[in-house]
Amino acid sequence: MINIDKLKQKFKNIMSLDAHPGHISVGFAVGVFISFTPFFGLHTPLAIALAFIFRLNKVTCITGAWINTPLTIVPVLVASYNLGRFLRGKPAKALTFHSLDWHSLQPYAKSILLGSSIIGFIAAVASYFICYWLVTFFRRKDAALKEMTREMEEVGEELD
Repeated sequence: MINIDKLKQKFKNIMSLDAHPGHISVGFAVGVFISFTPFFGLHTPLAIALAFIFRLNKVTCITGAWINTPLTIVPVLVASYNLGRFLRGKPAKALTFHSLDWHSLQPYAKSILLGSSIIGFIAAVASYFICYWLVTFFRRKDAALKEMTREMEEVGEELD
């Protein structure tokens, strides 16, 4: 069962991170993009690797990579496939697979990769702005966080 109080506390912890709202949001957006890729089972390692390589916020990058849940994987996969076929100028065709392993999806790889890249990019851009707004909105309620955010936005970077 999902513990709502634990989720609220995790949300508060992320919103209270000692980082610029843009830094938090970029990490989350990259994680969201990763979550839409068809590399199932590799989302978390990819998020960790990209967070280290590009010096992103690791917590928010991993959190973003978990946005696409097991409940949404199949609809997103079908939408990615259909969008990819459309963009490639191919007629509509049913997507049939027996499992989510790469060997089952390989015949559809070009369309899935193209479609998931487009959908992932759109979701990442939207999630950046939503996350930025949420962080600044949440921080307005706390005087210390509000002042820290104001100074970070004024300077344009994290404060040491």
